[in-house]
Amino acid sequence: MTLDQLRPVANRALRPFVSASVRLGLTPDAVSVVAFALAGGAGWAFYLGAEARLWYLVGAVLVFLNGWLDLLDGALARELGTDSAAGDLLDHVLDRYADIVLIVGLAAGLGRYALGLAAVTGVLMTSYLGTQAQAVGLDRVYGGLLGRADRLALIGVVTGLAAFAESVGGYPLAALLLALFAVVGHVTALQRFYHSWRALA
Repeated sequence: MTLDQLRPVANRALRPFVSASVRLGLTPDAVSVVAFALAGGAGWAFYLGAEARLWYLVGAVLVFLNGWLDLLDGALARELGTDSAAGDLLDHVLDRYADIVLIVGLAAGLGRYALGLAAVTGVLMTSYLGTQAQAVGLDRVYGGLLGRADRLALIGVVTGLAAFAESVGGYPLAALLLALFAVVGHVTALQRFYHSWRALA
């Protein structure tokens, strides 16, 4: 299960948005910063959502916009010929902070801090193992059960549903989502570690 495999399809869908961004004079770094700002807004909306569920819907919309802009910044950099190590670094740093604020917002809104800690470490270890493979001379690893595109899609869908149905079987949907990230995030990290270890052995 990884939506990263659909990246070529997404790149074709991005063409009109890339052209519009070029005409507006936007830079990839500016798009990355706006994407992070949207993630910050989503995290705050999720924090408020535990008290007023409509905020979950606001957060879901912001998450989908964040994911779209996260694709756009790379496509725009390639179109302008400005893709660079510095831009890649900025994009990854902002993506990790975006992951953190989204999960912290969900966990803090519910008051489930231990679950939030387990979820955020799973997410960060997944991302770390993906880029650490590149640091030791392999290709960047995107595979495993739950990549970033999958996480954003799940956050958007589940929190959108949480705006209308608070819980399933007595468990808040947001808490179930955090539990999924806590378990599957670490499984994905271990999958990526195993893949890289085998490639280096």
